[in-house]
Amino acid sequence: QDSVRLLAVEGCAALGKLLEPQDCVAHILPVIVNFSQDKSWRVRYMVANQLYELCEAVGPEPTRMDLVPAYVRLLRDNEAEVRIAAAGKVTKFCRILNPELAIQHILPCVKELSSDSSQHVRSALASVIMGMAPLLGKDATIEQLLPIFLSLLKDEFPDVRLNIISKLDQVNQVIGIDLLSQSLLPAIVELAEDRHWRVRLAIIEYIPLLASQLGVGFFDDKLGALCMQWLQDKVYSIRDAAANNLKRLAEEFGPEWAMQHITPQ
Repeated sequence: QDSVRLLAVEGCAALGKLLEPQDCVAHILPVIVNFSQDKSWRVRYMVANQLYELCEAVGPEPTRMDLVPAYVRLLRDNEAEVRIAAAGKVTKFCRILNPELAIQHILPCVKELSSDSSQHVRSALASVIMGMAPLLGKDATIEQLLPIFLSLLKDEFPDVRLNIISKLDQVNQVIGIDLLSQSLLPAIVELAEDRHWRVRLAIIEYIPLLASQLGVGFFDDKLGALCMQWLQDKVYSIRDAAANNLKRLAEEFGPEWAMQHITPQ
């Protein structure tokens, strides 16, 4: 019965934490690797949710040899529910690996998942992928993650765009302000007029943080007009957030800026 095997997966993950690493490798690891290829997608789904916990229990070498290949299989599983579970754990899994392993084995799967046929897989990935930037470092983020972020920011499914926007601050710290303004800013400006109001709202909530990093001159040049434009939005929540946004910007840039740029309008 797959319901029995489901419970066994949970038991293995819990038991693995209590055992010495060598005992975990000898007794639990082979069972979990076997379960990762189970004929029932529900069992594989459970493994996808629990696998990163076992990595902590067995240590780096068994993780590299056995658990990374198992996780890669789950990221490429033919069942969307399994891919959703695996995608949602990608940052937690990468946190355990050294960056080279993550770049070599996990990033290619992440790239595939960013154009997955299931919008729910893409959404699960978008909700966690930004957390990979601090783990992989500046070079890998710029060369490999940034193109994935930009493609997800243009996804046809609004929840995917929303999930990326809500975590943009994690990337700012890694790539630096120059690259942020060159690569992400055009996408942000485009999303400021997104047809889905929740996406516009997420952008507004991100603006004060962006403003503090860009500085007043760059902000006035690129984003100032947008902030006033939102006050005319047809959705009340947007107008309300836009007014609150101006208050936060005035606190950031000071009263003289507010008198010069906000009060006349």
